[in-house]
Amino acid sequence: MFVALIKQLAVILEKMIVPIIILSLIFIGISFLINQNNAKDLLSGYNTMSDVEKQNFDIATYVPYFKKFNLFLGLSLFLISIFILYLVNSDWSGIFMGTYPIFCYTYFIWKSNQFYLQKTKKQNIITSVLIIFMITILGLILFEFNNTLNDNEIKIGNNKLEITGDYGCEIDLKNIESITLENKIPEISSKTNGAALEITKKGYFNTKENQNVKLLINSNKKPIILITTKDKKKIFYSAKEKSNKEIYNDIIKKIN
Repeated sequence: MFVALIKQLAVILEKMIVPIIILSLIFIGISFLINQNNAKDLLSGYNTMSDVEKQNFDIATYVPYFKKFNLFLGLSLFLISIFILYLVNSDWSGIFMGTYPIFCYTYFIWKSNQFYLQKTKKQNIITSVLIIFMITILGLILFEFNNTLNDNEIKIGNNKLEITGDYGCEIDLKNIESITLENKIPEISSKTNGAALEITKKGYFNTKENQNVKLLINSNKKPIILITTKDKKKIFYSAKEKSNKEIYNDIIKKIN
């Protein structure tokens, strides 16, 4: 059992390391790709400026700053993501990868305003709008991640089984065909509606057997609870805090 757990952990780490390396190399590559000669063609924002606007922008000072920023972003993204991956878990590493570049580029947009030789009202408005937009996107992403990471809880009362939280539901006890313990979730082919991190998976997914199932997986604890309704809907559930087996036994007792 211990060896199987180590192997499973190794697979998760291997899966996560690949996107960490790719994303880090993208930013590092950008830092080496852009220079003052090709900035007029490749540097987003600068390549759309008018000749007058370009004369008001200190591109000679900006390019070295741009290169250093992206090099630092790529290296720090790699090191911190690996640190979180090994010392916390893969879900938090994925969240960091998804939010850290947005946070850094929000700061970068604000700092880039200093490279204008004469600040104009138009440029101040554009910078403010971009920063507000980036902060809004970051806030929405963090809000969704928070909802995804919140534990779903199972409650039974009034002849109903309720699963709280994101993608939760209520099931009439009379509509439950079976509740069983499974060693794993089915192999997933695609997501139809939901959120999927490396460990946490919530929403509706298609299996390799062309079945549509609901996953409310809050942890990698085993065994997993499978609730099958009389209309053949399947819900796979795993709690974050409590033991799945204890929850299963509690459900069976209350139903009986």
